[in-house]
Amino acid sequence: MESYDAGDTGTPLLEETIGASFERTVQRYGDREALVEVTTGRRWTYAELDRDVDALAVGLRKLGIRKGDRVGIWSPNCAEWTMIQLATAKVGAILVNVNPSYRTHELQYALTQSGVRVLLSATDFKTSDYRSMIAEVGPRLSSMNGGPLEHVVFLGQPEWDELLESGRGERLADHVDYELSPHDPINIQYTSGTTGFPKGATLSHRNILNNGFFVTETINFTEQDRLCIPVPFYHCFGMVMGNLGCITHGATMVIPGPGFEPGATLQAVQDERCTGLFGVPTMFIAMQNALLDTKGDSPAYDLSSLRTGIMAGAVCPVEVMKHCVNEMHMSEVSIAYGMTETSPVSCQTRSDDDLDRRTTTIGRVHPHVEIKIVDTATGQTVPRGVPGEFCTRGYSVMLGYWPLSDAEAQEKTAEAIDSDGWMHTGDLAVMREDGYCTIVGRIKDMVIRGGENIYPREIEEFLYTHPDVEDVQVIGVPDEKYGEELCAWVKLREGAEPLDAAAVREFATGRLAHYKIPRYVLVVDDFPMTVTGKVRKVEMRERSVSVLGL
Repeated sequence: MESYDAGDTGTPLLEETIGASFERTVQRYGDREALVEVTTGRRWTYAELDRDVDALAVGLRKLGIRKGDRVGIWSPNCAEWTMIQLATAKVGAILVNVNPSYRTHELQYALTQSGVRVLLSATDFKTSDYRSMIAEVGPRLSSMNGGPLEHVVFLGQPEWDELLESGRGERLADHVDYELSPHDPINIQYTSGTTGFPKGATLSHRNILNNGFFVTETINFTEQDRLCIPVPFYHCFGMVMGNLGCITHGATMVIPGPGFEPGATLQAVQDERCTGLFGVPTMFIAMQNALLDTKGDSPAYDLSSLRTGIMAGAVCPVEVMKHCVNEMHMSEVSIAYGMTETSPVSCQTRSDDDLDRRTTTIGRVHPHVEIKIVDTATGQTVPRGVPGEFCTRGYSVMLGYWPLSDAEAQEKTAEAIDSDGWMHTGDLAVMREDGYCTIVGRIKDMVIRGGENIYPREIEEFLYTHPDVEDVQVIGVPDEKYGEELCAWVKLREGAEPLDAAAVREFATGRLAHYKIPRYVLVVDDFPMTVTGKVRKVEMRERSVSVLGL
């Protein structure tokens, strides 16, 4: 059987804009709690949130923002972020997500490349002084391209209050005198390339509204659910799977803090009686470590309200997933897989899947989506059980890289999306006979040792079972005899015994083929990461070559 599958189409796609969907939820669940910001204690019902969103939307129109204009958001998670996301959608402006970790060089690129007219920004976050960075970048924007940045509004400051108040008591319909379509671009997200400048994936209402809906539909969300969202809003995980997932079901969005803190997140789950929790694997590892801090026989936090959640953003270690089910009460936890360019999710496990499927696969094809695994050399669909490149097609595939009409951007789009509409992910995957898929690595991460193809993910999953290993990444490094050899970067658990290549070899002998056992082991405190939290294996290779003298 071929490695091809198509998702269920029984539940129809939402053929509406984000604003129309939100207003439908407001009509149905106006008195229900929509948004909670734990750190400030602020709360909104759906009706109250709608009033603030409309006031902001009118305020943006009075600043001259029209359909298709770009509005930037540079802020960690906060209630205002959610309001801005909905207000820009209601006026048809394209929201440009600026990573809170960006510095001046990256900020200048994002604002210039997207042509942001209005920037809504926090004043600071952690070590970042946003005010001073904007002041430094502002003059450069004018000198480079005529200065598209016309207004900067700092959240929580008098100018923010003035923007909101300028729209109070006025009907948004009186200010939006144009039609909005579900196919309109509504969001630009910069993907964190490991080389060169990031690319701006351009997403439509239809892209992200439906993906948020189906991701949470798959974990059986209703208006009774309360979702704790510690993942960043600037990324699809937070703003699409989190915010839009809740909004399409009338569920409650709970913001535990501006940035992820394991204790604060667990406290928010406990105090707000959250039923769902989202996170990437490193977040769940940190939360599970925090849970070990017990008083007597009682757990440090009461997580008994939890039912479900999603782990995504990177391949999920089996042991971490098992702890979610067994210790965090997330009996219906789901793994989701995707990428920014696909809004993001293409595959997801189901709540009634057995433990094997929910701990060893990325799930099966999403509703209204097609997937296939192809030979990296020929492009032909491979038989099930054979590794190849994961491709996906359907409503979720982005409109293209920004700017959509630019020849260079169109060329980059064509490199990612073929003439038949298939998005080529660059991920190596295997489709099992039952249609469930497993990611075995990135095409560029595959290690070829003496003619043997080795997928680092397999080695990583095995090393996660070592009792002293907290996290691990495996890469290929140059070798004169075999072409490449394996090198494992290992983060040890607190109090663990030292680990070296000999100890790893002893642990793996008889359990892994000899050529899959890492020749080198480097114990580290952290992995080099991109700004969106992905491991930079390119940098790991460079540093390994230097450290090992290869």
